[in-house]
Amino acid sequence: MTPTPLSLPEVEALARTAHAAQTDKAGRPYTEHLAAVAEGVRVRGGDPDQIAAAWLHDAVEDHALTADWLTAAPLTARTRAIVLAVTKRPGEPPEAYARRILDTPGALLVKQADLAHNADPGRLAVLDEETRKRLTEKYARMRALLGQSA
Repeated sequence: MTPTPLSLPEVEALARTAHAAQTDKAGRPYTEHLAAVAEGVRVRGGDPDQIAAAWLHDAVEDHALTADWLTAAPLTARTRAIVLAVTKRPGEPPEAYARRILDTPGALLVKQADLAHNADPGRLAVLDEETRKRLTEKYARMRALLGQSA
């Protein structure tokens, strides 16, 4: 028997707990980024699977949860697929990463919300100039690979 998928509040609580000790590049609690991406997905019309994936989008990549956990987690197959699609793999070319996102139904919206928050000028303004420039170029390149305007 397949377990009932976690509810959105359960996914949020799980993500907040898993990332509780992490901070972003500006020293802010990483959970602020997760909440912003989940809200970005919601306001862009995302469905519950996409919102759940937004809460978990960095969990495996940032080692907050393991790939084994994700494989066995009580999530919908679609949520799991989106999380796997947006999880960068070590040494993976950006073109392959973008292609996987584009090929996975629902993943592009999650990545759009992620990029929007990552590239927020207010968020970037607190970083040193070199880091800000590097990240701005990185996010612009990914948007271009995903066929998105700047």
